[in-house]
Amino acid sequence: MHNIAMIIMNFMLFSLFGYIAEMTMCIIVDRKITNRGFLCGPIIPIYGVGSLFLILLLEPFKNNPVIVFFFGIIITTTIEYITSYLLEKIFHNRWWDYSQNKFNLNGRICLLNSSLFGIGSLAILYLAKPIFHDFLGQINQTALIVMAFICCFLFVLDVIYSCVVAYNLRNQIILFSELKNEKIAKIPGMLERMIKKRIKKIKRYPKRLLKAFPYLKLSNEKEFEIIKKLQSSKKKKKRQKK
Repeated sequence: MHNIAMIIMNFMLFSLFGYIAEMTMCIIVDRKITNRGFLCGPIIPIYGVGSLFLILLLEPFKNNPVIVFFFGIIITTTIEYITSYLLEKIFHNRWWDYSQNKFNLNGRICLLNSSLFGIGSLAILYLAKPIFHDFLGQINQTALIVMAFICCFLFVLDVIYSCVVAYNLRNQIILFSELKNEKIAKIPGMLERMIKKRIKKIKRYPKRLLKAFPYLKLSNEKEFEIIKKLQSSKKKKKRQKK
């Protein structure tokens, strides 16, 4: 049980480490604070998963930083590509796109990010891992297990909520994409009835998700314009009723 708790807490700490790294990058590049994660909490799970894989696969080669760097690139880039593919298949949206960057593969990964991941792999194995190991080693076993259970419970809740939000957003985009492309939309009266019928299905979604993944909005710009207009219309009607 203690070993499982250690794995869970390492996952959480490395996910937090990734979140801080992404936030720092946003502050440097965009000069503003942005929650770059898919989840609401201050963690980015892809960093936690990637870090655990790096430790598992590259610990035997720790004495050779060159191997850690290049194999770190391969491991982390593969995880990023698979994550991008799965998110697109599940939610029918491209969450990020590196097509504008040189040396990219299908817009899912690019050389610049992969190089940064290589540097990150060195930081994880030689800097973060020893610090986290010492920190967790000082915690009482019972307390560590309780912490792991609480973190795991909150993480699952966050995943469920975030997936519901993302799925709702996906449905809105599909809904208005269909509405936009239907020939019947040319007939004003029928279009109005369709909108009134479908607008009931619309639910608000956190703007945080679009700030975290700006490409999501850029690739569905027309759909979001329709959504924005309809949400404004709903607000006005509510005010008039009051």
